[in-house]
Amino acid sequence: MNEKSAHASVEEMYDKVSGEGITTVHDRFDAMEKVRCQFCTKGVRCYICSQGPCRIIPGKIDRGVCGIDVDTMVMRNLLMMNTMGTAAYTFHAKSTAKTLKATAEGKTIFEIKDEKKLRSLAEKLGLENSGETNELAVKVADFMLEEINRDSAEVSAVLMKMAPESRKEVWKKLNILPGGPLHELMDVTTSVMTNVDSDYSSLALKTLRMGLSTVYGSLTLLEEVQDILFGTAKPHEAEVDMGILEPEYVNILPNGHEPFMGAALIMVAHKEEVQEKARKAGAKGVHIVGSIECGQELLQRFDVDDVFVGLTGNWLNEEYVLATGAVDAFVADMNCTVPTAGLYAEKYGSTIILVTKLVNVPGVEHDIYYDPEKAEEHALIIIDRAIENFKARKGKETRVPDYKQKIVTGFSVEAVLDALGGTLDPLLDNIKNGNIRGVAALVSCTTLRNGPQDTVTIAVVKELIKRNILVLSAGCGNAGLQVAGLTTPEAVKYAGDGLKAVCEAVGIPPVLSFGTCTDTGRLINLVSAVADALGVDPTQLPVAVTAPEYMEQKATIAAVGAVAYGLYTHVSPTPPVTGSENVVKLLTEDVEELTGGKFAVGDDPVEIAEGIAAHMDKKRKALGI
Repeated sequence: MNEKSAHASVEEMYDKVSGEGITTVHDRFDAMEKVRCQFCTKGVRCYICSQGPCRIIPGKIDRGVCGIDVDTMVMRNLLMMNTMGTAAYTFHAKSTAKTLKATAEGKTIFEIKDEKKLRSLAEKLGLENSGETNELAVKVADFMLEEINRDSAEVSAVLMKMAPESRKEVWKKLNILPGGPLHELMDVTTSVMTNVDSDYSSLALKTLRMGLSTVYGSLTLLEEVQDILFGTAKPHEAEVDMGILEPEYVNILPNGHEPFMGAALIMVAHKEEVQEKARKAGAKGVHIVGSIECGQELLQRFDVDDVFVGLTGNWLNEEYVLATGAVDAFVADMNCTVPTAGLYAEKYGSTIILVTKLVNVPGVEHDIYYDPEKAEEHALIIIDRAIENFKARKGKETRVPDYKQKIVTGFSVEAVLDALGGTLDPLLDNIKNGNIRGVAALVSCTTLRNGPQDTVTIAVVKELIKRNILVLSAGCGNAGLQVAGLTTPEAVKYAGDGLKAVCEAVGIPPVLSFGTCTDTGRLINLVSAVADALGVDPTQLPVAVTAPEYMEQKATIAAVGAVAYGLYTHVSPTPPVTGSENVVKLLTEDVEELTGGKFAVGDDPVEIAEGIAAHMDKKRKALGI
């Protein structure tokens, strides 16, 4: 096991950067381990009012100043963390709806790429889908904005249209049928204030309700509409890791979670006059290079060619990518731009360009804000600034690790069906005959909290596929698996005999690159489709979710959404809830009686895989397969 990362490129860049007088994510983590607060780790610290911070010490201090007990303090802290995830996903969904509407009105550089999906989605939503394409797209966009803002006294229209009937019955009994995510968020944020909701079981139900509103009100439509705009993902080859950076080119890295500015940059950079401008500046041309989740969104939908060249990796790579000295523009949209980006840009000769009102970085000027109608104009400005940066760095030293990895990516729900011959029957047959033990969705970040970068994720997936469990990967964890070579056909060497035979017969890897953390809704829709095909409730299926290296708030609300849906959901590292035995029992045991899903924890890859396999075997036995 490497000291800092599972990836040789990061190890090489850490060795370079650590001797150059600048702070690194790995060094900061090591320093923080010495001073980490154990009260915070257990979730028994509260700081939200002026009477605190309060800390619970069992047997000595059993309540905070206001009177809150340990169970409610722990659950409230977890719920507060989840509100940020819901807010971020919903912001992305709103941007997606506004982009679709502006595109349908002919005001953007984009176009409707998948009319078939547009009409299919409109039909699912109960919209009149006859007539002109752009008129229908406006209807879908308006519906999406209405859904986001639906009152919490109403029920999510998307959920009612798309969720299985058996699930809706369960949620109705629990009174967790949600409204729109913004109104659920408003209710929850008010509930977690001092002296409002002091019942941990009540807060737990509100957590589940908000998880469902996030899945259906934000995530499901978000990815469907991005498919409509940029094309539904199809399997294709690509390249990942830092070696795709070529110093002789003007390198522009769209970074973050939204694909809009990245897509505009790809489209504009394909223009000959843009490439010629770069050549006149002494470069070989302009390259658009994907970074973290924005890069994954692009990688799913755009072919890699002589302009869009692939993906560098996940968020823990950012400082080291900038330290190569080969980045001309680091284009930051919402989510996951490290606070040190400005320091690295200054030291290693890059330009940071912020393109959303959400993100600011110390020392970086901010004058571009994503507007669908100005995407082309802003893309041209970004490219011009990147070319100027190239002129300034030309001839200076660069250090790009010589590591590239070919991958297969682009496995949407439709692509999975296409690979199986257009129906779910081959998948179902191989699950029934045992070649595929079950399906695990890996929807994970990457973190240093439970070991070097991506090591747990990689080890867990190797253990899963060895046990004939097909893996669908999304999020920053997906990038970790891509760089490690696990999303390639050659990775069948790690698979069990049954899964290996299926993969070789169908021509797919044992790990299907499914996209980003926003694909939680899409993954749940796939589970629903399988359940419908078998005529069973989704909780009866041999399926599971794992987040072996979750890091931030979007991951926790996605996990809550999966548990609310009824799925066995593993998370590592253990969330900050261990200070309350009642909350731990609720999350890992009692909730299964309510929704059919539950949380599992643990950091050991073999134990994680064994837990998932045992769950799948239990479900298989109950189904008689």
